[in-house]
Amino acid sequence: MALQPTHGAFGAQMLTEERGKRDTLRPGEEPEQKPRLIVAANRLPVTPKRDANGEWRFQRSSGGLVSAFLGVKSFEIIWVGWLGVDVPDDEQAAMTQRLREQQPFACVPVYLDDTTADNYYNGFSNNVLWPLLHYIPPSMIDSQPQIAETQWQAYQAANQSFADVIISLQASGRAAETDLVWIQDYHLMLLPKYLRERQPGLGIGWFMHTPFATSEMYRTLPHRAEILRGVLGADLVGFHIYDYARHFHLACLRVLGMAGAEGVTEGSDGIFDHAARRSVAVDAFPIGIDPDRFEACLEEASVKDKIIDLQRRFDGKKVLLGIDRLDYVKGIPHKLKALELFLQQYPQWRGKVVLLQIAIPSRPEVAGFQKLRANVHKLVSRINGTFGTLEDVPIHYLDQSMTFEELCALYFRADVMFVTSLRDGMNLVAFEFIACQAKRNGVLVLSEFAGAAQARSAVPAHDFGEHTCDLGSYRRRRSVPALC
Repeated sequence: MALQPTHGAFGAQMLTEERGKRDTLRPGEEPEQKPRLIVAANRLPVTPKRDANGEWRFQRSSGGLVSAFLGVKSFEIIWVGWLGVDVPDDEQAAMTQRLREQQPFACVPVYLDDTTADNYYNGFSNNVLWPLLHYIPPSMIDSQPQIAETQWQAYQAANQSFADVIISLQASGRAAETDLVWIQDYHLMLLPKYLRERQPGLGIGWFMHTPFATSEMYRTLPHRAEILRGVLGADLVGFHIYDYARHFHLACLRVLGMAGAEGVTEGSDGIFDHAARRSVAVDAFPIGIDPDRFEACLEEASVKDKIIDLQRRFDGKKVLLGIDRLDYVKGIPHKLKALELFLQQYPQWRGKVVLLQIAIPSRPEVAGFQKLRANVHKLVSRINGTFGTLEDVPIHYLDQSMTFEELCALYFRADVMFVTSLRDGMNLVAFEFIACQAKRNGVLVLSEFAGAAQARSAVPAHDFGEHTCDLGSYRRRRSVPALC
């Protein structure tokens, strides 16, 4: 996600600090003090868990965001986030100290009580914002305004707690003008405004990792104006692709109004907020992967052994692969029903094709996801029961995460990769599959509703039913977007 000087003060400072300082140093010389980049995200990059003796142990979280920041070397990164677990008051001081000593990022926790955390995360973030941003409108039949208002208040309180922690870092550290704050995703849409009100000179960026719905859909959101005002507190607002940035522009114009004392004006580089009398840069920054990391992994002896095991186990079969979070926007039931229809219409393929579906657990405490999991399990059982035999089944389904080495081996062995997102911010699985197919000519079936289909160098996607393309020549051009 390369930032250009034209993208406001935040982008210009990022570019200056990342490149300029390196240019003025002699070989082997280190800067006296790196500028600070404060990353604010819903969760920390480590997860604390108690062991059998009741002691806290830390496990590094997986995910593209953590991997992306590992490549940033010219900043002192401080990561602010919620722990995701309850820590007793008398243990919080020790926990805070241990988190500050974590590597590669110093971590600063935001402590939320159980009620606030539940209403903020499971409530407003994932029961209101997440569905709507993925084009699932609020229910008009069984809406519960009082509960929704409680969740909104918790969302405000959680964002204020994040602001308190970040401002405390300013007060206890160096001058605010040397810091940049990079806020991540829909959990913290009010945070830019809260920080701007308390520290007007702070450089603030905000990036959305999900789609941003059309203005017509967004207008159904309660407190829609307050949320847009919150985001416009940033200097730079980023999205994965142009469509999402454009939807944000139009939502601001339609919800906040055009011009006037309280409205906004659209410009070539972003939005001018008349109420705040300031400009906000808005642009698209497609995230990518490091393909060399995947290619290097495939050369490891242990991974080659895994590939050989997979070749033996599925010898003579066409292997279809699906790797998704267990989320209703990923289209897993649609994928399973498509395979069922295929086996019904083409019985000659029974026993010759197998789907390996990895469903990574996601938000198991949310009722909607529990229902999805039960539905998927029923579909898998039905299809395997109908088309399977004592020796073989058409679907191998796992409700668990995989190691990086296991994923690379699966990517290499697969003949077809299915990405069937109904809506998706980007979906890096498509790029990861391509990176592991340098020596093969697998086929990527890519939904046109994934951001990867529209991003620069993404695999072309066509109509709703025809999403396949030959990756042989495509991959040889090394057209895999790389992380900056």
